[in-house]
Amino acid sequence: MNNPSKEEEINKASLNHLRLIGPLVTPYKKHILLALLLLVLGAAANLAIPVAFKQMIDLGFAAENQDTLSYYFLLVFVVSSLMILFTSLRYYWVSWIGQKVVTDLRKQVYSKVMTQSQEFFEKTKTGEILSRINTDTTLVETVVGSTFSIALRSAVTFIGAAFMMIVTTPKLSMYIAFLIPLVVLPIVVTGRKIQKLSKAEQDRIADSSALATETINAMHTVQSYAQETAENNKFISAINNAFKAAVASIRMTTIMSLLVGFVIFGGIVFVLWLGAQDVITGVMTAGTLSQFVMYAIMAATSVGALSTVWSELKKAAGALERIIELMNTESTIKDPAVPIKLAKTVLGNVHLENVHFAYPSRPDLNVLQDISFEVVPGQTVALVGPSGSGKSTLFQLLMRFYEPQSGAIKLDGESIESLSLNDLRSQFSLVAQDVTIFSTTAKENIAYGRPDATDEEIKAAAQLAHAGEFIENLENDYETYLGERGVRLSGGQAQRLSIARAVITNPPVLLLDEATSALDASSEKLVQEALNTIMKDRTTLVIAHRLATIRQADQIVVLDQGKIVAIGKHEQLIRDNTLYAELAQLQFTDKP
Repeated sequence: MNNPSKEEEINKASLNHLRLIGPLVTPYKKHILLALLLLVLGAAANLAIPVAFKQMIDLGFAAENQDTLSYYFLLVFVVSSLMILFTSLRYYWVSWIGQKVVTDLRKQVYSKVMTQSQEFFEKTKTGEILSRINTDTTLVETVVGSTFSIALRSAVTFIGAAFMMIVTTPKLSMYIAFLIPLVVLPIVVTGRKIQKLSKAEQDRIADSSALATETINAMHTVQSYAQETAENNKFISAINNAFKAAVASIRMTTIMSLLVGFVIFGGIVFVLWLGAQDVITGVMTAGTLSQFVMYAIMAATSVGALSTVWSELKKAAGALERIIELMNTESTIKDPAVPIKLAKTVLGNVHLENVHFAYPSRPDLNVLQDISFEVVPGQTVALVGPSGSGKSTLFQLLMRFYEPQSGAIKLDGESIESLSLNDLRSQFSLVAQDVTIFSTTAKENIAYGRPDATDEEIKAAAQLAHAGEFIENLENDYETYLGERGVRLSGGQAQRLSIARAVITNPPVLLLDEATSALDASSEKLVQEALNTIMKDRTTLVIAHRLATIRQADQIVVLDQGKIVAIGKHEQLIRDNTLYAELAQLQFTDKP
């Protein structure tokens, strides 16, 4: 037995991707049954029209047949009206189903994205993810909302028209049957190419979307370096590539339509010429031929529509292939099968034992090597070291954004891998160097980690972080919209807002990553006082370049090239560790 070619396997697998639509439409069985009923009724009304026209033509347009002709014209009007009514209602319900399905699919895709680990976002461009959520799912909506409907309507109409053609005149129907293989051949041959070209088209659209997203998010840098023209040229090139891919897909679809159209209507004209000979010789009536012609046109139109449907299904298969690829991507960071529950009161004991780590995108580069230290509850530990020594990476591991290749990290004696991600991460509050402000109000930004916080709690957190004063001076107070990524705030204001966000969650463990780096001297003093207040009796790990912060730490962990080179207090390390002494002289300062 011959093995199927690689192309056939890809073709079959891609069409199998359409099975994903099944579970999506299942909840709407009643709506689908209603749409099918309307489809059948509309098709039946459509198929009844040629019979009435046959009677009118055979009856003749003579004065003595005026009353009968009027009856048939009225009948045609009633049947046509019913067909229009059923078709319109079917269109509404099918479109409704399509919108519901694409809404559900987008929810599923977005939900899947939300569960992915940092490794996924490290490897996947934002624009590509958005393309799959928006563009690819829109193609699926087209399939469910119109393509399937057109396919069913065309199939029912074709079957009904073919049956009536045989009933009308078996001889001419036999000639028409010989044309079917000639119609199917171009559909099959070009369909495979359309599928590949459609996937390439979606990939190019995703590339342009990714480029646009990246550039817009970095517009400040783009304009700072006067690279608007260069970035615009990059986008023009990307969008031109998407256009070329789209045109290639359209060209192949057009070729298929041309081939199918020529075969169908060329064949029908030939068969009608044969039928005309039978009318002339008296073998059949003009009404019978007219009835056959109308059914033949219905059948031909249905086949033409089915060929277009085939093209759309191929496109949808390509889009679903990209969606399924995302849906099948399993996060490398998962909840344990049976998570361990932390005690009601979390003390905040953090313990790292022989931790080794390399980022998934750079597996050969060890960022952390044999890291071991303990932070007892209520203790403040400062992490210091040259840039790239692994300080921020430690925070990523503590919150389990990544997992070490070996070693263990424990919180209150429990391995963090045994805890649910929500339970683990709710024990930490991170104030990062790169502040994230959401495009919503100041109030909602502060309450992000605790959406149920009261207005009084939100204001108290803001006052503690010395953010209350500037918030109250905004036009709408705490309800002021802050703009996308907080563009309406200064760097210091954004940092104080993020500190308020950390304060309101009241975490057992506080992580401060250069928390005061964006502040001027005046703001830093105020915020440092706030931090000192919330750090009191709370486990705190802090990355800082401020000597005052380092001096008040209970212990200092010195990192260099991913290794711990010293642990101790400031005075001891100044005396005993050369690297720390150099850092203290060159980097640590009490002035920003």
